[in-house]
Amino acid sequence: MTPRIGIGMMLASTVDSTSVVVVRWAAGDRQVTCGGAPMVDPAQDDPGTGQPLDPAQSAGTLLGKRYATEDGTVELLCTRPGQGTLALGGVPLTVKSAKPLPASD
Repeated sequence: MTPRIGIGMMLASTVDSTSVVVVRWAAGDRQVTCGGAPMVDPAQDDPGTGQPLDPAQSAGTLLGKRYATEDGTVELLCTRPGQGTLALGGVPLTVKSAKPLPASD
């Protein structure tokens, strides 16, 4: 079952140990996947690892990194790493780079 996604919601992978928190969401009812399988709300569904990992989507996730769409409408914070690639509507999300702080002088 695809959850209704909103800011602050936790999502869990059904193919590996990946968990994320939604930081920014302006994608309506589009589906977030990890390793090619839909992510679920761990409060309502048992994430488990029952589905197979798609080898084409196995770049992995890194703890503490933010993953975002190219246009910045969706941003997810990885709270538990895994082997699957995060994607939105079949398009892989990229690691968001840190912005440099302004000079203080």
